[in-house]
Amino acid sequence: MIANLVQLAAEEEQNPLLPPGPELLVGTIAFAIVFFFFWKKLLPNINKVLEERRAAIEGGIEEAETMKVEAQSVLEQYKAQLAEARHEAARLRQEAQEQGAALIAEMRAEGQRQREEIVAAGHTQLEADRKVAASALRQDVGKLATDLAGKLVGESLEDHARQSRVIDRFLDELDQKAEAAR
Repeated sequence: MIANLVQLAAEEEQNPLLPPGPELLVGTIAFAIVFFFFWKKLLPNINKVLEERRAAIEGGIEEAETMKVEAQSVLEQYKAQLAEARHEAARLRQEAQEQGAALIAEMRAEGQRQREEIVAAGHTQLEADRKVAASALRQDVGKLATDLAGKLVGESLEDHARQSRVIDRFLDELDQKAEAAR
């Protein structure tokens, strides 16, 4: 029991926060060995891995930036091509409208020309028919007039020259009366 008390008294004299000297020395040497091992072996490997990781992240960021710039460039090209395509479509639409208008004007002019040709042909045909009708009428009226004049006069008017003069004079008088009536 006394020995226990002596030991307790000896322990009380010693500070509980400070380890005994030999333990402190062994602990310091062990710490130095572990620190040296970490400093020489582990720390360079850790730094190397961290540097590789940093380089990979920076490379990824640079690659992402490059891809972003490239995507922006492609987008601008796409927008330019789209604007050019829209411009080309508008130009083609304008050309088609102009060609359509020119075709319509050409067709109208052709229709007008054909109408005028038909009207002119109609007038020519009417004039020819009128002349034929006038000639036939002149002959029929002349024949009837000579027959009637022969019956009135009592002699035959068979002389052709005389018939022609009488008929022409009669028809001229009719034409003058017709023009005066208009």
